[in-house]
Order: sequence, then C-alpha cells, then structure tokens
Amino acid sequence: MEAIAKRVGFYALVVFIVLFSVFPFYYAILTSFESGTALFDVNYLPTEFSLANYRDVLTNGVFPLNILNSVIVAVTVVVISLFLAVTAAYALSRINFRGRGLLLLTILAVSMFPQIAVLAGLFEMIRSVGLYNSLFSLIFAYMIFTLPFTVWVLTTFMRDLPVEIEEAAIVDGASPFVIVTKVFLPLMWPALVTTGLLAFIAAWNEFLFALTFVSNNETRTVPVAIALLSGASEQEIPWGTIMAASVIVTVPLIVLVLVFQRKIVSGLTAGGVKG
Repeated sequence: MEAIAKRVGFYALVVFIVLFSVFPFYYAILTSFESGTALFDVNYLPTEFSLANYRDVLTNGVFPLNILNSVIVAVTVVVISLFLAVTAAYALSRINFRGRGLLLLTILAVSMFPQIAVLAGLFEMIRSVGLYNSLFSLIFAYMIFTLPFTVWVLTTFMRDLPVEIEEAAIVDGASPFVIVTKVFLPLMWPALVTTGLLAFIAAWNEFLFALTFVSNNETRTVPVAIALLSGASEQEIPWGTIMAASVIVTVPLIVLVLVFQRKIVSGLTAGGVKG
C-alpha cells in the first residue's frame, strides 16, 4: 500500500506540474479563436473557432516584418555566439595559460549583471557608434549576455572530452582548427544544440533592450510589437489579437524543443556520469 500511495502521489504531482505549466498557453490558444464578447467569458473548452484574430495580426500592420526581425536577430546571435564560444572553449579547456580560471570566472560573472544595470551604458555606446534603431544594436546587446553562458557550458563540455582523441589528432598532424572542426564538433552536437536553443530563446523573448534600442515599428522585434498591440483604453485592448500574436511567436519555440528534445537532454546530462 505504501508503494502504491507513493506512486499515486508522484503521478498526481506530475499532473499538477504539467497542468500548471501548460494551462496558460492552452487558455491563450482558446482565447485566440474567440472574438467579441466571448473574449470576456471564462471557458475552459472551445466554444467557437474563428481565425479572425490571426488574420488581423498577420495582415494589419507590420507584425510579419517584426517576426522576420526576431528571426534575423535570434539566428545571428546564435551563430556568432556558438562560433566564438567553440573557439573560446577550446582555449579555456585545452590550453594551459596563467589566469585561465580567473578569466573563465570573469566571463561567467558578466552574465550575472541585471540588464537594467548596463542599460544606460549600452545605450550611450550604441548611440555613439550609430547603431541606434537598427537590428545590429540588438545583436550586439544580446551577445553580451548569451556569449558568457555559451562559453561556460561549452568549456565544461569540452573539458570532459577524452584527451586521447586530441592527442591522436595531433599525432596525425592536425592543426588546432582541424581539431576543433573535425574532431570536437561532431562530439559536441548535444551541447551545441542545447546552448544554441537556449540562446535563441533568450534572444527571441528579450524585451528591455528591444524596447530601448529600437524606436521604429518596422525594426521592432515581436515582444515589443505584441506589447504595443493595445488601444487607447482597457476596453479597446484587442485581447484576441494579442493572444493570437502570442501563440504565433510561441509555436516556433515549441517546435524547436520538440525537434531537438533528445539532443537537449543529452546536452544537459553530458558530463554528469563518469565511466
């Protein structure tokens, strides 16, 4: 009986966590298909099915362009972060030099600063170099916070790779670049997918920098575009359109997680078991 009670309690806890996590997105989907006064009725099951909100958000304004801006920024941040992080991780994990540990801790410490603490300095820097109101300003700002995380994770992962593989490549005359690209990269796919996806999500969802460094509607990213989908008063706020826009920008993240879920699990558990 005790074992059965523990199992029932465990599955009850799992169901509660799943419902608690999934319900907001589920309710957003329900609301996105409603219009008119139905938006203000509390319904937990579908009562009507209308694509009017999705049609409005995709045809009116520049929201599709905002989605494209977010894709460009997030993909560029991921590509640059992974390229720099892989090369930095090789140096920090495989090359002995004075101050290596201090440098790694300094890189990690950069990511601990809250965004608001560096907002004013970044704004002045971006404005002085002429990047204000451009996607390059967001790419530059996001790199400051995504790069330390990717460097730290990939350094930890690369440190756990067998030294014998690198020594065999050196004996065969491989250069450091060949070792990184031909030897380490095939073994690092789980870590690359995990860190790349987390960096993509961080860049895709970022709001404060996107609101501060961009003022043109055609250059905004989706978080700010959704926040600006509001009327003059609370009664005029297009809740259905906002929910439809939220669903549209959330679905790509869910698809990416589902596609790469095995790689994500492997990347998160890599180095956890020695043998």
